[in-house]
Amino acid sequence: MKKEISDKVINRLTLYHCILQDFIKNDEEYISSGQIASLLRIDDSQVRKDINLLNKSGKSRVGYIVKELKKSIETTLGFSKTKRAYIVGAGNLGMALANYNNFSNYGLNIVSLFDNDPDKIGREINNKKILDIKELPIYVWQHYIDIAILTVPAQFAQSSAQFLVNAGIKYIWNFTPTVLKVPDDVQVWNENLMGNFLQFTYDIN
Repeated sequence: MKKEISDKVINRLTLYHCILQDFIKNDEEYISSGQIASLLRIDDSQVRKDINLLNKSGKSRVGYIVKELKKSIETTLGFSKTKRAYIVGAGNLGMALANYNNFSNYGLNIVSLFDNDPDKIGREINNKKILDIKELPIYVWQHYIDIAILTVPAQFAQSSAQFLVNAGIKYIWNFTPTVLKVPDDVQVWNENLMGNFLQFTYDIN
């Protein structure tokens, strides 16, 4: 049975995973909750609580085995199952995401991009072809795509989302500054870039 883990815990676990990857690169065999907490400037007890959700126990006075903890996070969060995705909107943001190679480390395989600009269609970005948006429904059906990453301008967000829903997409990672209206059986994750920025800079004012 899949565990219910909150969004905040998932976010912290992905940060722990990044730290573990660095420890592996540096040939470090063990890591303590205190080391993780110090790097992220959070409480040691919070790290232990999060890791306990993985049913992973450390060794007294030694810590956690880095490779085992990394694998446990990957299994719990589903990194081991690859999800296939399309980017819808080959603008600056869409191209930047297509060029980001670390998605594959987390089980996300961006297959290609879609756009309606004739000057972009047919080009390749990081070995991913930009295809005509009109062809998306048939590609979804042929290639069993799980996720659409929406990076179109705000004024086209809702119509693009409806187009994706009609094509059979059930998961939308929304990078537009628009709250999308979708059916109940479609899940949307809103990537609120400006909201995150304002949270980060709030104390500066």
